[in-house]
Amino acid sequence: MKPTTRRAAAGLFALALVTGCGRGGGQAPEQAQDVTTGAISGEVTVWAIGEEGKALDAFAEEFETANPGVQVNVTAISWEVAHDKITSAVAGDATPDVSMIGSTWSGELAKTGALDPTPGNLFDESAFFPGAWQTVDVNGTAYGVPWYVETRVLFYRTDQAEQAGVAPPETWRELNSFARALKEKGGARKGFHQGYTEGSWQELLPFIWSAGGEIVKDGAYDFDTPEAVTGLKQYASLFEEKLAPNDTPRGAFPQNFVKGEVGGFFLGPWMIGVLENDGGAGFADKFAVAPYPKGPVSATSFVGGSDLVVFKSAKNRDAAWQFIRWLTDPKVQAKWYTTVKALPSVQAAWQEPALTSDPRVAVFGEQLKDAKTPPPFPTWEQVARVIEGELEKLALGRTTPEQAAKAIQAEAGAIGTGL
Repeated sequence: MKPTTRRAAAGLFALALVTGCGRGGGQAPEQAQDVTTGAISGEVTVWAIGEEGKALDAFAEEFETANPGVQVNVTAISWEVAHDKITSAVAGDATPDVSMIGSTWSGELAKTGALDPTPGNLFDESAFFPGAWQTVDVNGTAYGVPWYVETRVLFYRTDQAEQAGVAPPETWRELNSFARALKEKGGARKGFHQGYTEGSWQELLPFIWSAGGEIVKDGAYDFDTPEAVTGLKQYASLFEEKLAPNDTPRGAFPQNFVKGEVGGFFLGPWMIGVLENDGGAGFADKFAVAPYPKGPVSATSFVGGSDLVVFKSAKNRDAAWQFIRWLTDPKVQAKWYTTVKALPSVQAAWQEPALTSDPRVAVFGEQLKDAKTPPPFPTWEQVARVIEGELEKLALGRTTPEQAAKAIQAEAGAIGTGL
């Protein structure tokens, strides 16, 4: 359920160069072909990742019941091998009909020419959260559809906030005051948990966006801006003010939150289940969630999740797209949420009882309305690693926000977009 925290392998970048079948940035958008909405039959092969892969096979039996003659065969794969497995399948022309992919992978895969454009007669872009649809839009052409989404909100210890006499922060300034109160008065002796290695780029981007910045200008990476520096300063401030530890051992989180050593953090919806499981009986009453605090311009968060794509070499294209349309039906999405706690990408699904019964889930739904995703550039994963290297130095006090912005831009500019 956490595809956006995984580091994708670099093999697909080389693959794009070898195949030479990608579309350049100046080429016209690829045209999608309609899909039949009539009766379908035959086998649909599907690759699904992580917990979704484990649960989808039994779930798809409903689709088979509604479509006699169709057999959906699901292969479950782990996040650790998923990117390389898909890469190898593209190179060897051995792809399934349908695959689940991480929300930052569409640009890489689209450049290889292996993905089938999304048929407009089956899917309405406006039905999905705008930020989620951005994850499948490459140069004006959609490849696949968003399946489930996640965004980042503030998790905090309600018992510690009550003891400290503070409410969830609504602004950046209040965020630092909130963290200080939890540390000095609430019992969270290490303050606030803020990541500074794997996945930390997902914590930085909301600060840049909330400062009114963007990371792309005129089709190129653009990190050396006043807004990016403002975001980097806010990110660094928790470390500089000793409100977030920069020596957290790997694997210590989230137990340090359960133990009360840290009183808050930003992460996605899967953490609700993780904390309830790890914290044991009664811990659900000790934490809550709140929206991202507002920066100089907005309170914009990061949107991730997973997409579903169909490959051009699909042997059963019509049934493949029909299966994806079924998976993105609002009622099916709501039921899928009850199965694996994956939040729906389709906005109408949030009106279903399964979603409206938990007030914590509603916070994520509101946050998704103004959440953004990184650009679907083939080189994004490379640039993300650059960002995380600079953020680690920033957390350790080995660089400044201004220097970090220049360093990220220099390396991102040298890498290029890959389009």
